[in-house]
Amino acid sequence: MTRVALFTGGDLEYFTTNFDYFVGIDRGCFFLLQNHLPLDLAVGDFDSVSHQELQKIKTSAKRLITAPAEKEDTDTELALKVIFQQFEKAEVTVFGAFGGRLDHTLANVFLPSNPDLAPFMQHFHLRDRQNLVQFFPPGQHCVEQEDGMAYVSFMADNDAPLTIQDAKYELSEKNFFQKKIYGSNEFVGKPICFSVPSGYVVVIQTKDRI
Repeated sequence: MTRVALFTGGDLEYFTTNFDYFVGIDRGCFFLLQNHLPLDLAVGDFDSVSHQELQKIKTSAKRLITAPAEKEDTDTELALKVIFQQFEKAEVTVFGAFGGRLDHTLANVFLPSNPDLAPFMQHFHLRDRQNLVQFFPPGQHCVEQEDGMAYVSFMADNDAPLTIQDAKYELSEKNFFQKKIYGSNEFVGKPICFSVPSGYVVVIQTKDRI
């Protein structure tokens, strides 16, 4: 299993470095170079870097994929597709998915909506200091509490009935109510199990800013 770090152009205040392969997207490429980290793959239209920064990226990247500004995929979607073409069983941590443009944040939260990425949804997650976002396909799943995280929220991408068990606030056929996001739930000392018959589930573990 190859551990991949993907650095996007959002807030990169928080990141870790215990990975096998480093990927930069647009300004995330230059961030990697500034922090003396490898740039194994650079992807993007590079509209957020200067000419000098782009030249540095071009000379430093082991592999460079330049995308047109007008395209169907976001740069993050494109980068993930390239990663999974190269490493089918990669485990990808996406840094910088939040804190930038709101449309980019929402696109990242709904990455599994891309049919080419849906089969790999359990192989990538979004991470910053306060949040861990994971994705799960239809079926029954259980999630364990991440160290330091206080709350957990669940969001189904469609109107399929979601069930939640072994949590502070359970959701079943008996008490089901339709909501886009079931937020601020809590662990009770054991994994939380949940299920959805169709679509996918976004699971967000989070904590308050200190």
